[in-house]
Amino acid sequence: MPVHRSGTSPSRRSRVAAAGALLAALALLLTLPGAASAAGTAVVPERGTARMGQGVLAHDGGQSGGVGATAVQTEGVDVSGHQGNVAWSTLWNSGVKWAYVKATEGTYYKNTYFTQQYNGSYNVGMIRGTYHFATPDTTSGATQANYFVDNGGGWSRDGKTLPGVLDIEWNPYGAQCYGKTQAGMVSWIRDFVNTYKARTGRDAVIYTATSWWKDCTGNNATFGATNPLWVARYNTTVGELPAGWGYYTMWQYTSSGPTVGDHNHFNGALDRVAALANG
Repeated sequence: MPVHRSGTSPSRRSRVAAAGALLAALALLLTLPGAASAAGTAVVPERGTARMGQGVLAHDGGQSGGVGATAVQTEGVDVSGHQGNVAWSTLWNSGVKWAYVKATEGTYYKNTYFTQQYNGSYNVGMIRGTYHFATPDTTSGATQANYFVDNGGGWSRDGKTLPGVLDIEWNPYGAQCYGKTQAGMVSWIRDFVNTYKARTGRDAVIYTATSWWKDCTGNNATFGATNPLWVARYNTTVGELPAGWGYYTMWQYTSSGPTVGDHNHFNGALDRVAALANG
């Protein structure tokens, strides 16, 4: 029997070489288009479960600098079916004075806790509104705006109802920009907000994060003159705003507040929240 006095045995070298080849092949595979989606298949959530800010912490949560908070802010929350039945009195007593409730997603989902959340926030005295989680790869902007309005996204000048929100952000189910070009995304958003205004008489609030807006709309500046901005940034400052907006109306600053739901600052005192509600 041959004795190998130094180095590695041929069989050992063969196993190492095979392992190296496998790792190289895997690295190459992961650089191919669609590989990330394939690798992430196991963690894609169920349709309808998306919620406001779901992608913010992973993609845009750590940036700082830029615009800071003003002296007067009014605390609010946003909730979805994930929160179930909400203890609205507890939130009210903690200082929360306004709320947004998820109503719909795409054209296939309605929040099963909507009635408790929407009516419950109103009953404790909050000014409240609803939001729609957009899926631009499933149906048109107009179709989704109509679905939203028909299923809880309407508006009335009662002093307690905020205009509806288009939640447009990272796609939890696939490609970040839903397979759309920047021009295509801008067209989709415009289709939604124009339809929403035609149905309700109000300009929809746009909820987004600056980095997503840059990537997926090319930092389009045409909505700032008409649609209030709700910007997501989990930090001590709101940071850079998307193009076209000189200030934010609302800022989602954390997904882990002391009480239920994501927590937000309204950029002004409570009378400014009422002014937005009244149009």
